[in-house]
Amino acid sequence: QVQLVESGGGSVQAGGSLRLSCAASGYSYSSYCMGWIRQAPGKEREGVAGISTTGRWTYYADSVKGRFTISRDNAKMTLYLQMNSLEPGDTAMYYCAAYRLEHGSCGGYEYNYWGQGTQVTVSS
Repeated sequence: QVQLVESGGGSVQAGGSLRLSCAASGYSYSSYCMGWIRQAPGKEREGVAGISTTGRWTYYADSVKGRFTISRDNAKMTLYLQMNSLEPGDTAMYYCAAYRLEHGSCGGYEYNYWGQGTQVTVSS
């Protein structure tokens, strides 16, 4: 059973940084595409960043390019999101998510498995 547990959220001032972590268990981690999704109150879910099974390939939403970095440690079965230069518009619940790669390559934000989320609040 796939389990994803996020941590590292909190409250920061604009311009600050946070590092989110997502501990995975219950599956063959290195076979899964991973990513981060966020949802702010009253807004639709937004794909933030995604990463390939090996971690060599990453992709980002335009709104976070140059500020956020996604990475993964397959030995530790952990996904990370380093967030720098945070803005009030980044305030949201952040979710770690995964889907098993059956063929082709990782891409997009259509995930099968989700964590419970961790709250990020950025004040101006």
